[in-house]
Amino acid sequence: MKLPFLKNRDVFTPEQKKQRKKERMLLVLSGVLLGISFPPFPFPFQLFMFVGLVPYLYVLEKRKTLAEINRATYLTFFVFSLITVYWVGSWQGGTDPFLMIAGGVLIFFNPLLFLIPSTLYYITKRLFNKNFALLAFPFFWITYEYFYMLTDISFPWLTLGSGLSKFTIFIQVADIIGAVGISVIVVYLNISLYRAIINYKNSQKSYSINMGAFVLIFAIVLFYGSYRLSTFQVSDINVRVGLIQPNINPWDKWKENNLDQNLSQYLDLTREAIAQKAGLILWPESALPAYLASMQYAKERDSIYNVIRPAEAYLMTGMPEIHYFTSNEKIPPDAKHSKQDDFYYSIYNGVLLFSPYSSQIERYGKIKLVPFGEHVPFSDQLPFLSNLFSWGVGISGWNVGRDTTVFSFKIRSKQDSVQIVYPLKINSLVCYESVYPYFVTNFVKKGADLITVVTNDSWYGRSSGPYQHKEIAVLRAIENRKTVIRDANGGISCIIDPLGKTLKETELFTRTVLVGDAPIQEGETFFTKHPLIIPTFASYLSICVFVFFLILNFRKKLKPIE
Repeated sequence: MKLPFLKNRDVFTPEQKKQRKKERMLLVLSGVLLGISFPPFPFPFQLFMFVGLVPYLYVLEKRKTLAEINRATYLTFFVFSLITVYWVGSWQGGTDPFLMIAGGVLIFFNPLLFLIPSTLYYITKRLFNKNFALLAFPFFWITYEYFYMLTDISFPWLTLGSGLSKFTIFIQVADIIGAVGISVIVVYLNISLYRAIINYKNSQKSYSINMGAFVLIFAIVLFYGSYRLSTFQVSDINVRVGLIQPNINPWDKWKENNLDQNLSQYLDLTREAIAQKAGLILWPESALPAYLASMQYAKERDSIYNVIRPAEAYLMTGMPEIHYFTSNEKIPPDAKHSKQDDFYYSIYNGVLLFSPYSSQIERYGKIKLVPFGEHVPFSDQLPFLSNLFSWGVGISGWNVGRDTTVFSFKIRSKQDSVQIVYPLKINSLVCYESVYPYFVTNFVKKGADLITVVTNDSWYGRSSGPYQHKEIAVLRAIENRKTVIRDANGGISCIIDPLGKTLKETELFTRTVLVGDAPIQEGETFFTKHPLIIPTFASYLSICVFVFFLILNFRKKLKPIE
């Protein structure tokens, strides 16, 4: 079945066919330039981001109908998606077929979201003119990026600002406007360069204005970045953290009779971290295939306490979590029901915090779940969907967490080579949650001094996925000026400082321990306090344009025929 906007029914002359072939090559070129701007391609490949949209914009302005514009858009961003997120199906031995299917569907579905800005561009060009449409296009783009973060099928992996994670000086402005704000700048730079190129021969004045705008915007962003890098004082208060990277096969982990063996590996690595004076230990996402906080795992919990209590070290670990609802509790709509024993419960892709001073375990349940991989979209509203979609490692039916939990405790810290006891607040993002800039600010507003991420990217082998996921965390560090501590089952585990510089990192697929000092940075950035200024403005502009278009069309239909 062909999508209507992809089906070309027009009959072209040989000259028109030649022109269309040229335009398709330009559209593919745009997709390639944008694709190779993203990790794992090294710097200076990121510079292609600032010219990547130029061929696309050239074709966009030549297309007349909405169908033509959207066909061009789909082709460009299909190529872009294919290069950047080809890995989502985990194309390797042992992968569940359902995960492969879901990943394949995503590659074809993802480009459809880019039709939001192109459709709004077409509407604006009809209502006003192409110059105003181009001027508003960056905000239409942001409407797409923001909208994609809100839905139950969200996958905001390809935010343009995130692709520039290795261009450290340029992305310092994220502490004001965030990664999405950087996307606005990137699109404006592309538009300025495009208009300069097309006016080079016809209008020197227009060429000079647009080229000047390109240089000025670029220079301002670089000047700000240089200023922040040279003047920002990274805190000299540090907490020594130990990141445990066990490199356990994610498919084998969920098999029966592996619990004792896996726990033994974690405890051995934890002892290595403690031997290097780590006061905060991290284990990765879903470290063990067990509801460790429940009653039947008292022996395993005792094994953990026997290691961390003598060292007075805290342990934060990703772990499956189950909550049984009592008759006095309000039961959420998505709670599961056991018909056999008539009780309600929820299961979470969670985080547990073990304290050396208490047997009380603090908990957090993941809120942003991976569509299809961890949660079937819209299954809360349409429960039968959960029965249709599931995959074979026991993790596709998580419930959505209920609160943005921040853990508070006191920990040994180092300041001017002197050990002090420091009151520390940290959150723990689980894997995919680190992709959402606005979601992360909720934890920082609650006082989080450090941003931690527990993840398991081993599902995707040595593809681009693990590298991209690590680099996305760089933007979260700069946006909030907080150290990001990232612990991954098979890598990349790392410590990223508030300037977005990676202080230490591990190699992929190695069994290792990373121990280092993580700066504790206090305070909030402008972006942390006001994260939604740009997407709110962009959304209102897009809604106004669309509503105005509908009103005009409605009035035309009501106008009597003379």
